[in-house]
Amino acid sequence: MQHTFLVTAFFSLLLVACGPTESATAKTDVTTDATSVEQETNDGWTTLFNGEDLTGWHKYGAEGIGSAWKVADGAIYLDVSDKDGWQTNNGGDIVTDEAYENYELELDWKIGECGNSGIIYNVQETADYEYPWKTGPEMQVLDNTCHPDAEITTHRAGDLYDMVSVREENVKPAGEWNTAKLVVTDGKVEHWLNGEMQVSYANTGDDWKAMIADSKFKDMPDWGMFTGGKISLQDHGNPVWFRNIRLRQLSK
Repeated sequence: MQHTFLVTAFFSLLLVACGPTESATAKTDVTTDATSVEQETNDGWTTLFNGEDLTGWHKYGAEGIGSAWKVADGAIYLDVSDKDGWQTNNGGDIVTDEAYENYELELDWKIGECGNSGIIYNVQETADYEYPWKTGPEMQVLDNTCHPDAEITTHRAGDLYDMVSVREENVKPAGEWNTAKLVVTDGKVEHWLNGEMQVSYANTGDDWKAMIADSKFKDMPDWGMFTGGKISLQDHGNPVWFRNIRLRQLSK
């Protein structure tokens, strides 16, 4: 019995000795996770959509925002049940309250069946221009399977609209989320779609001016002449959703 007691005592001491080591390891893991979260929220990204309301956005050329733009399930969406021509009653293109230059923009989008929309950037909002696309280039948002614009090679999802086509089509079907990224600087722009860089072009210089002269924007003297501005989500009269919109300033 004495032998049994000694063995039992030995294992009891061993368990006590192991206890603090396991607790210290768990505490270290928690600290590491907290540090990771802190880095993710303090790495220079600014949220442009809070997932709950349209704070930070307004209708282009107006105060406030039309009732057709709504928020549900953490996404902005366009309700086109009261459509009027190629746009929606109480809709219209919306823009950020602030202007940006030298930045990286990320967001998710999905489009309704046979739908059309766009992400327009470097937008100038003044009384001189009726629509955001009068000044800003557009990253096309489209259902490539059945919208008529898909028949034009520079009008498909991810394209620099009417200017440069994607390197390889990788858009997801209507109703599915796509992840887009824009890198906009004074000298170069990149369009990314679903993890792949699809378009790259210089947004200044003689070559850029020549590209404009050969596009549908050739009669708009100020189109594409800016390297910074507001960001716009387009009302093209079709259901469209946007979420996870964030922006990070880049060094000049």
